[in-house]
Amino acid sequence: MSTAGVCSAARAGYTILRGGGSSMDAVVEAVSNLENNPCFNAGCGSVLNIKGEVEMDAIVMDGLTLGSGAVSAVCNIANPIQLARLVMDKTSHSCLTAEGASLFARSMGVPEVSPESLITEYSCMRWAKNMAPDANPVESQMGKMGTVGAVAVDSEGNIACATSTGGMLNKMEGRVGDTPCIGSGGYADNQVGAVSTTGHGEAIMKVTLARLILFHMEQGQSVEAASDLGLAYMKSRVSGLGGVVSVDPQGRWAARFSSLQMSWAAVQTETLHYGLYAGEHFTQSLGGAPLTGSTAHLASKPLG
Repeated sequence: MSTAGVCSAARAGYTILRGGGSSMDAVVEAVSNLENNPCFNAGCGSVLNIKGEVEMDAIVMDGLTLGSGAVSAVCNIANPIQLARLVMDKTSHSCLTAEGASLFARSMGVPEVSPESLITEYSCMRWAKNMAPDANPVESQMGKMGTVGAVAVDSEGNIACATSTGGMLNKMEGRVGDTPCIGSGGYADNQVGAVSTTGHGEAIMKVTLARLILFHMEQGQSVEAASDLGLAYMKSRVSGLGGVVSVDPQGRWAARFSSLQMSWAAVQTETLHYGLYAGEHFTQSLGGAPLTGSTAHLASKPLG
């Protein structure tokens, strides 16, 4: 289910690029697609906090201007990633949180949804299970549906990233993880590349994983090698597991993870690439004419 979801979202993002849309249009479309899929921990399907409520975080970043927008602890918006883009486009701020984000959404005419509509039976079951005294919510989250994210390069050479999440299982009310933090949950710079991350948020923030990987790329490492170096450092330094999707300005991409699995998909020159476990890499032709210079790459990023 998760692999089918990321493949569908990658195709949706690539369709935007084929139609002349920007990399930002593409990553927001792809992540919105995943937020609307209850199989993932974002939007509908988000995990619940200690009170049994949804609190969601999201970020977008534009590699051309280094502009970014983020929201945190939002509970009544179906697509936090779209609200994060509005923060970038319509305010002078980088992040709005909780009720302030909701007030801004209303001012922008973003429809509100009932928080209950974002809660699935599966999320409720996991919440109840992790209320047990001996439960380990972090360990329980491994191998299950995860944070969603995307990176893309468009035909103009502009790069963007987007990341969205419901956070950690049974987290404290008001807890904000890595996702909306620039440099941790994501980073995009036309001169270097873009990264979207997943994993234990507190570990990712300690090493600013997205920016760390781009630092390695600035030093001449390939996308894949830089991603592996960043993940290895997080594991050795703070015992954190995670995964990333990364891309450079030439459209070379990587989906790398230190966890047992991560659903990922990418589309380039009319070929869909996807996988779940380490070493897996399947391809499927989409049958159209190649679109030179455009890449859509994303992952649902469940840990395990």
